[in-house]
Amino acid sequence: MKIEQNLQSLSSTPAIDKKRANNTGTPAAANKSSSGDSVQLTSLSSQLQTLEKNLADVSTVDSSRVEAIKQAISEGRFQVDAEAVATNLIKTAKEFLA
Repeated sequence: MKIEQNLQSLSSTPAIDKKRANNTGTPAAANKSSSGDSVQLTSLSSQLQTLEKNLADVSTVDSSRVEAIKQAISEGRFQVDAEAVATNLIKTAKEFLA
């Protein structure tokens, strides 16, 4: 196939061959920096990670309310307040345009 031929010709370019020869096979994290740079995580970092985990566990959908609305729709009891829908739609549009 044409794509495979292009990939084969690219894989044998001199720049890639030189890079392969210089690569020792060790991950970048394993290489020690001679400049003395270091990274230190603060307690705020661990608090943020805990907060992210807790937020991921919180449900954003009120399943009991969803079930109540489903049941009301199926029984024909659900009433749509067209004026409230229109008012909130206009309000949202104004917020996006502002």
